[in-house]
Amino acid sequence: MRLSRRLQWYLIGIVVTMILMYLVSLAGLGVNRLIETGLLAMTPLALAAVGECLNEQAGTMNVGIEGIFLITSILGVYWAELLGSGFYGLLAGCASGALVGLMFGLICVYGKANQVVAGMGLNILALGLGPYLIMSFWAFPGMHIFPHELMFAPVYLRVADQYFILSPVTVAAIIIPILAYLLLTRTLLGIRIRAAGENPIAVDVAGVSVGRVRVLMCTVGAALAGLGGAFMSLGWFGTVVKEITAGRGFIALAAVVFSGLNPLLALVAAFIFGFSEGLAFTIVVSPGVKEVVPFYFVQMIPYAVTLLILAAIGGKRFPRALGRPYVRE
Repeated sequence: MRLSRRLQWYLIGIVVTMILMYLVSLAGLGVNRLIETGLLAMTPLALAAVGECLNEQAGTMNVGIEGIFLITSILGVYWAELLGSGFYGLLAGCASGALVGLMFGLICVYGKANQVVAGMGLNILALGLGPYLIMSFWAFPGMHIFPHELMFAPVYLRVADQYFILSPVTVAAIIIPILAYLLLTRTLLGIRIRAAGENPIAVDVAGVSVGRVRVLMCTVGAALAGLGGAFMSLGWFGTVVKEITAGRGFIALAAVVFSGLNPLLALVAAFIFGFSEGLAFTIVVSPGVKEVVPFYFVQMIPYAVTLLILAAIGGKRFPRALGRPYVRE
């Protein structure tokens, strides 16, 4: 059976990743650290990408993931300090993202706003709101370092006399795409979600509210992005800075395009992008290498990989009603 072009590119990406890991081990850069960093970088990308896949399957498009990442990374830390728990901070970040998604859905679905403009507006809003929240909450411009005890603790795994650090949120980011795929392909709700994006008139004729389905997916998608944003500060970096997102919201959107709205393929895409960021970080902190390879050249690896993959895969077929407000006749 002939493999599809998309699957061929995924297989190529996995093979290249394995080769790079082998070369890294030969160079003595530390494969363990590379895997740990790659999984950490993958986590918010996978959560946001899968959430956006569900959202776009229903016919709405939210390009404001970057803004959701920034807002929820700050609010997650604020509530973690207020409630004294990193776990509650993650839940607060998820809830904050859901609230933003609900407002976005109401504006775009019932207010008939242009979804691309609304999403970019959300990103622009976060650029100003983020620094304001940091200054308002902690009276220090641009950044805040919170107590280490509030970090959401990872799990230490021992594999063949090697220890790996794995966050429970990373495990969730691997399981959620599987559940999302089963939801879309094996349930009645999944049929309604896909029909709302492909043929909303049929959904309406069947007596199901297209608007409710789309607002629900906007809320769920933004909630997953909010969990990813809170994870960046509470489960990864251990601090909040106004530049914490560093374009990861747009990389998550690239993973969505790369996947063709398939949650499982979105997970693979997020891993490839996360691995490229982990590789860049491993090179930067490796003695003897960082003095030879220019710092800014290494830092551009994740973004260069994103551009190369998007240029290679070409166009994808998305739902026919994607981005179009549904007007009942």
